[in-house]
Amino acid sequence: MSTNGQRPRLNVVIASTRPGRVGEQVAQWFVPIAQEHAGFDVTLTDLAVLGLPLLDEPMPAIERLPYTHEHTRRWSTTVAASDAFVFVMAEYNQGYAASLKNALDFLYPEWAYKAVGFVSYGMSSGGLRAQAALRPVVTALKMVPVAHTVVMHLRETLDPQGKLTPAPRMADTAKEMLDELARMTGALAPLRA
Repeated sequence: MSTNGQRPRLNVVIASTRPGRVGEQVAQWFVPIAQEHAGFDVTLTDLAVLGLPLLDEPMPAIERLPYTHEHTRRWSTTVAASDAFVFVMAEYNQGYAASLKNALDFLYPEWAYKAVGFVSYGMSSGGLRAQAALRPVVTALKMVPVAHTVVMHLRETLDPQGKLTPAPRMADTAKEMLDELARMTGALAPLRA
């Protein structure tokens, strides 16, 4: 539960901003599963739409000073209002998108004591290497990554026309991740209060 007695707020974040990205299709597949889960009130944030510039705040976010820029204040409000996150993330060159690192680095206290899950996609590893690279970053922000993740191998999930066609078992994996995310979000609620 969130600290206000309502369902926890899950923010699904499309991390890639690359034109032609598969992330939008992956999010369109995942968000209805999260909504049907009924453990969360679900919102979607697309970093391409958010349009954060390369980190331009003059002071480090850990200083907890008032933010200089309106785009940072809006992002801060969005993140602070969320109880948990799922990052829909591509793997690029064995890492995650720079747009996600940038979005994370804009803030610090707003991320603390929030559970995070990963829905990753890529060609060779399905995004597993990107997940591995991201775990120490979110942990440094005092987030708690859940063990269950969704991994999409694009060679298996994209048809010849580029349409996402995940196997039905992937929805079961997503539900397992959401179950764990809900449990962890509830356990962390006193720390966020």
